[in-house]
Amino acid sequence: MGRSDHAEHCDECLRTPRPWTHGRAALLYKDRGRRLVLGLKHGDRHDIAGPAAKWMARQCRPFVTEDTLILPVPLHLRRLLARRFNQSALLADALSRELGCETAADLLIRPRATASLAGKSADERFETVAGRIAVDPRKSARIEDRPVLIVDDVMTSGATLTAAAEACHAAGAEQVCVSVLARTAKDP
Repeated sequence: MGRSDHAEHCDECLRTPRPWTHGRAALLYKDRGRRLVLGLKHGDRHDIAGPAAKWMARQCRPFVTEDTLILPVPLHLRRLLARRFNQSALLADALSRELGCETAADLLIRPRATASLAGKSADERFETVAGRIAVDPRKSARIEDRPVLIVDDVMTSGATLTAAAEACHAAGAEQVCVSVLARTAKDP
């Protein structure tokens, strides 16, 4: 999942061009990987974020520099209030400590709510989140001419990460990369 002159690309990334330079997943979203993500996301297992960040850091350290700004994928305020926390922000915070980089949990925003992506096709996912993530205009100077690492818990189709990456590019990010705890396993 990523683009580079000498990188390997997953089949999905070969079919669907991505707006990020590099992307890495620490785990596959199946079996124990799935249980870890669900524990973090829905089971109040915040203690998973620390070890998960170590695994994620191992994968993305080669393309992170000291001036990289780490940004979690945002939740809309309604979803944040219902869940009480943003699992991507927990991962981003722990990852920033592992990598020694700055994090900005409030730079990316979701001004309008989106429907749940569960059960949607890839095309429906892209349509649902297109243009729904933005850089907070009051804070956009923090992103200009900087490398950015977007963090999320799971990548399924890449629609959410695409919306976030496009917002970062529009705000003037120097380079956008992504790191996720888990990538959904595709059937062969």
